[in-house]
Amino acid sequence: MRGGLDVGLADLLDDAVRPILDRRLLTDVDAPVAVALSGGGDSLALALVAAAWARDAGRRLLILTVDHRLRPQSAAWTVRCAETAERLGAGFQALAWTGAKPASGLAAAAREARHRLLAGAARQAGARVILMGHTASDAAEAAAMRAEGATTPAPREWAPSPAWPEGRGLFLLRPMLALQRDEIRAWLRERRESWIDDPANDDPASARARARAAGAPPVPGPAETPPASLAERCGFDAAGGIELPRSALRDAPAAEARTFVGVAAVCAGGGDRRPARDALERLQSLLAGPAAVATTLAGARIEADDGRVRIFREPGEAKRGGLSSLHLPPGRPVVWDGRFELVAAAPGLSVSRLEGAARRLPREQQAAVQRLPPKARPALPVVWGPAGPVCPAVAEVEGILCRPLVSERLQAACGLVEREPF
Repeated sequence: MRGGLDVGLADLLDDAVRPILDRRLLTDVDAPVAVALSGGGDSLALALVAAAWARDAGRRLLILTVDHRLRPQSAAWTVRCAETAERLGAGFQALAWTGAKPASGLAAAAREARHRLLAGAARQAGARVILMGHTASDAAEAAAMRAEGATTPAPREWAPSPAWPEGRGLFLLRPMLALQRDEIRAWLRERRESWIDDPANDDPASARARARAAGAPPVPGPAETPPASLAERCGFDAAGGIELPRSALRDAPAAEARTFVGVAAVCAGGGDRRPARDALERLQSLLAGPAAVATTLAGARIEADDGRVRIFREPGEAKRGGLSSLHLPPGRPVVWDGRFELVAAAPGLSVSRLEGAARRLPREQQAAVQRLPPKARPALPVVWGPAGPVCPAVAEVEGILCRPLVSERLQAACGLVEREPF
């Protein structure tokens, strides 16, 4: 026995979780590690283990709680989470999903809002990783839901935040995916911990509650494998375009090639939603074949000849509301079109698409633009100020920092970033 606990049960979470935290997170750095705490058993157990790890690793812990404003008890639940944070000596921030709620698709909308709020708070605090309490039971239930037609994603141990652009540079770490829910609750009971049981977990109107009640298989199918090998063969241009040998896609397993094309289209297109599976299957089939390809998907244009595949922003998307003009407040990062982060030093600047303004750029910038694929040029960012337009994506411009996001985003989504960035 250890402190009144069965030794095997006492070690359960430490043995499963701590090695993952050690492998994925840095030690002795100033940035906090964030934990998403709902007050339920899984997230509470994760917060307890993470607090002990953080003390040993010399890290600060930040607990984030999202009130979806869907239950009358939610405010009280947030208070309990704040009390837990205080007990653990962690920082705490309460977040709320405000505004009207959709009449349909509520679970997906709540998930999207939760990720957006968590990403914004983590970024503001300087955190680069958010710990989440998903378990093997959650993964099995998600698999059962997908089998019934739901779009619930399969949770991965390590993945970039799905919130874009709020989650740029942020990663989610789910270190309890090897543990079953019942094991975690037994561990909590041994420690005399109490947790919140959300009535929504028993609501038959919820697809997850139905999967849970039906007893989802204890071992879910394998999660989608990130297409790292394809991402490693990519090149990137100043317009945020992606290029790789067509032979790489032809030689890759169909599922891997399909996943890569979907991720690359979203990254190059600057959006945040993966295209439908049937559209991806059609495009992957075309790219695997011998014919030239020129098509669009998820805001991106895909062009392929026999040797190369190029994926870049579709400038015609502007007609459907994309590529909008944005004001650049001095000193504040602004993400334009999901592809470039800009910071202006002076007031009175704005960014829009280059189309129609290329001949007004400085001569050396015109030459740099001419070296890019013709159909990619109109979707470049152009910054307007008193001296006229400039294109900071193709040349350094005094007073304007321009950070391209496509390559960083693609590499993270495809599994090339395996540890907390710093």
